[in-house]
Amino acid sequence: MRPSPTLLALFACFAATSAIAQDTDTEKAVARDIIARMTTLQQTLNIPAIVTQLTGPNAARDAVAARARELWETELQAMADDITRHPEVGFTETRSVKILTDYLKAHGFTVTDGVAGLKTAWVARYVGTPGGPGLGLIAEYDALRGTKGAFHGDQHSAQGPVALAAAVAVAEFLAKTKTPGTVIVYGTPAEEMMPPNVKEVMHDSAVFKEADVIVRSHSSTSTTRTAPGFGTCCLNINATKYTFGGAPAHQMMAWNGRDALSAAILLFNHIDAIRKNIRPEARIQGILPEGGAAPNVVPDRAVVDMWVRYPDEPYLEQISAMVDDAARAAALATGTKVKIDHYGKARDGISQSTLAEVAFAYIKKYGAIKVDPLPGKPQGFEETGTVSRVIPGAEFSAHTSNGAFHTYEMEADALTEVGHRGFLADAQGMAALLHDFATRPAYRTAVKTEFDGLKALYGEYQSLLRSAYATPKVLDPE
Repeated sequence: MRPSPTLLALFACFAATSAIAQDTDTEKAVARDIIARMTTLQQTLNIPAIVTQLTGPNAARDAVAARARELWETELQAMADDITRHPEVGFTETRSVKILTDYLKAHGFTVTDGVAGLKTAWVARYVGTPGGPGLGLIAEYDALRGTKGAFHGDQHSAQGPVALAAAVAVAEFLAKTKTPGTVIVYGTPAEEMMPPNVKEVMHDSAVFKEADVIVRSHSSTSTTRTAPGFGTCCLNINATKYTFGGAPAHQMMAWNGRDALSAAILLFNHIDAIRKNIRPEARIQGILPEGGAAPNVVPDRAVVDMWVRYPDEPYLEQISAMVDDAARAAALATGTKVKIDHYGKARDGISQSTLAEVAFAYIKKYGAIKVDPLPGKPQGFEETGTVSRVIPGAEFSAHTSNGAFHTYEMEADALTEVGHRGFLADAQGMAALLHDFATRPAYRTAVKTEFDGLKALYGEYQSLLRSAYATPKVLDPE
């Protein structure tokens, strides 16, 4: 049997995107065999056939998608616009949380507030006939911090209402047809800030344990999907605070004190000195949120907030250790003390074609425009990476803005046709995919087969990288 033109085209996409799947030459060398085996896994699963079968004629699915559209157009688009006009930054989103959870309660969901010890995090459940899959949806609602105040420059204001449209449509379908399953909406605050890394905290508290699949929408400057594999949107991150403690003294008799600010400045100088010994793909940036209270007093406390980024986790650990040593050296050189607090992190996630390609086909079916033909680089469906390494999932990314991310233009587009059209495509696409996952055991099996295969390959990839990054042998001085 000869491959169909669609099958050949999609495998060509996999081949084209495999070249950009990893960021560095070391990663590409290590991943060569991993990528080949990943391609074999995709061929075995026959992803194009899955997409064709699922997105073909299906009256029940179309009814669920139509219900999501009705909910969006009659109620939830207005809710998204309202949240856009009343932005709240992370951990203060009380108004947005009340609007979202009151709506879910009115549609038969049971809401648990303050999960994982986070005031504005919540979980809403609709339990249908027992025994079915857990159908998860992530809702974000925090605004960005800006110099002019909070603003929804990443369109998180629409993520909650989009999730609600899909969740209620699917919950009503489960109830009407007695299809086994549970719909679970996860309210995840403060995506734009650390500490803490909210989804990491919620994961550590087992909040996501009921989900067999998770979907999430996000603003996008074009209609996209990810290639299968492992990666992240914004590199692996270690977020660390270095708090230096000294001793105060009068400026005229500074020898009676120990200057914590000098230690903090010296840390930046140390990092600049060692950059030549750090691979060029690294990003090390920090700020000084505290550096003293008055110029006539030797500062006895200074804080450096530092984010270290690298394309993969094994080498990131090496860089972070070097920066920690630089902080200890700065303290020793200035007679101060330092406390090191690794308060947050983000890691590679796993993306898979059984979900991403179906999601992509659906948002195109439901009207998404400005379509990117080739998959983007692999990355998890949520930014921390952690959840996407343990639970299969997909991000729905229909075109919702002509402006760049984190801009006032993107916020403005949330209130116009370009935003509304993309949000509606995401809502209908999410509802359709969750319908398929709930009603087609063979599809659930394919998703699990791919996810388990990718997880195994990811473990091998990490082991190979740890072997690849040898540290230089430093000679004892004679």
